[in-house]
Amino acid sequence: MAEVSQQDDTCPVPHEQRPLEEYRQLERSWFFRWPSDGAGRLRTALVTSWVLLLPLTLLIASGSVPLRHNLPRLVIAGAVAALALPLLLLVRQWLGWTYVQRRLISERVAYEESGWYDGQVWEKPLAWRQQDLLVARHQVRPVLMRLQSGMGILAALLLSGATLCQAL
Repeated sequence: MAEVSQQDDTCPVPHEQRPLEEYRQLERSWFFRWPSDGAGRLRTALVTSWVLLLPLTLLIASGSVPLRHNLPRLVIAGAVAALALPLLLLVRQWLGWTYVQRRLISERVAYEESGWYDGQVWEKPLAWRQQDLLVARHQVRPVLMRLQSGMGILAALLLSGATLCQAL
């Protein structure tokens, strides 16, 4: 895809506040890059965070007298509680990518010249809008779909684990 230069001299938006630059910064970030690198890397990061938190949640759950005498219920409660961190990581990533997508698909760019008190709005030229829309559709949307499916799977695991814990 031919890249449109967003170095226009007539653009009053600071370089780091331009939507395409915000997308690039997000893509370079080690945390936000997980879902953009593919489902495998995201899955690995989430499973790793779950496994690292699991011993702590099992230790905390073992402090409960009823759970201490029911080992299957203790393990399920600890495993379900450990899903909280991966879910929070997914929600944070989803919020960041959604913010960038909204900035990319918008026809106007809200920006700050020197601080929060002097916000301005600038309308994107047609070439910028086209490029930003392409990036939003073909780069950001797949990431958001991956994150949504991951959050759905984690929510289903949380609900089924909590239901199973109650049934035992």
